[in-house]
Amino acid sequence: MKSIFNKADRAEVLDRIDALTENNKPAWGKMSVEQMVKHCSLCEEYYQGKFAVKRAFLGRLIGKMALASTLNKSVLQKNAPTVSAFLVTEAVNDLASQKRNWKALIESYSHYPHEYFPHWFFGKMTKDQLGQFVYIHCNHHLSQFGV
Repeated sequence: MKSIFNKADRAEVLDRIDALTENNKPAWGKMSVEQMVKHCSLCEEYYQGKFAVKRAFLGRLIGKMALASTLNKSVLQKNAPTVSAFLVTEAVNDLASQKRNWKALIESYSHYPHEYFPHWFFGKMTKDQLGQFVYIHCNHHLSQFGV
C-alpha cells in the first residue's frame, strides 16, 4: 500500500502537484484547482500538528471502522463531507504559491516525528495508517483534477 512516508510515493505526489495548472477542472465537486490545493495544504498542516480539530461525535462511534474501510479500499468517497476547518469556499489566487506551500508540506513528511496522530474523525492513528491515509487523500484530490 502506498504511503506518503515512502520516498518514491512522496515523489510521485510532488510530480503530480507540479502537473497542476489553472486549466485543470474538477471531475466532481465544487472546488477550483486553487481551492483544492489550499484545502490539501490545510489538511497537511493539520496532520503535521500545526493545529487541532475537535473529535467528531460520529467518529467516536464509527471512526475505527471507517478508517479500516478507507485503508482497505485505498479510495475516498467522491463529494464526501469534511469538517469546516478544511473547507475552502473563498476565492484563492496564485496557484504557483499555493503549490509551493503544499509541496513543502509534503516534503516535510520525510522527517515526520510522531508515532501516533489523533485524527478528528478516525481517532488515534498509527504513523503507518496516517502515511497511507495522507497518500489516499492526495491521490483523491489529484485524481479529481486529472493528474
